[in-house]
Amino acid sequence: MVKVISIANRKGGVGKTTTAVNIATAMAAIGKNVLILDMDPQGNATTSLGINKNKCLFSTYDLMISNCKIEDAIIKTDIKKFDILPSAPALAAAEIELSDVDKREYILKNALNTLDNKYDYVLIDCPPSLNLITLNALVSSDSVIVPLQSEFLALEGLADLVKNINTIKRNFNPKLEI
Repeated sequence: MVKVISIANRKGGVGKTTTAVNIATAMAAIGKNVLILDMDPQGNATTSLGINKNKCLFSTYDLMISNCKIEDAIIKTDIKKFDILPSAPALAAAEIELSDVDKREYILKNALNTLDNKYDYVLIDCPPSLNLITLNALVSSDSVIVPLQSEFLALEGLADLVKNINTIKRNFNPKLEI
């Protein structure tokens, strides 16, 4: 059964993308089938893997907005057993476009349920905010990794994030673990 892990923090520049790409590379190196979902409109995970996000036929935006099939948007990387669903700058508008959609918190979860255990792990690189995209990631996940800088303000922000995660756990995803 696939294990879905979000890498999230409301603060930017803490190493979310680096963590996602490095963990995925290590998992692929030991023979695990891994998929990264680049859910950050900046698309740094996509770029980190040498993919031009402006030339992708489909992206996480299409998955969230256009009912694109997840398997149609997945791209194989140069690393064996390591695929990516790339991001696109248009993903930044998804929150507005999804505002009237029924059960919008479950769009990503429903898409991931169609993967039929093709992957051992799905890692979700989240944007640096707690928005509808991050909410979809956390609703879809078994667990969340929170990269953190060792400084006072980061710890203060972590307390708020833990409260948000507990709310998501209570209302949408009781199995979510930090």
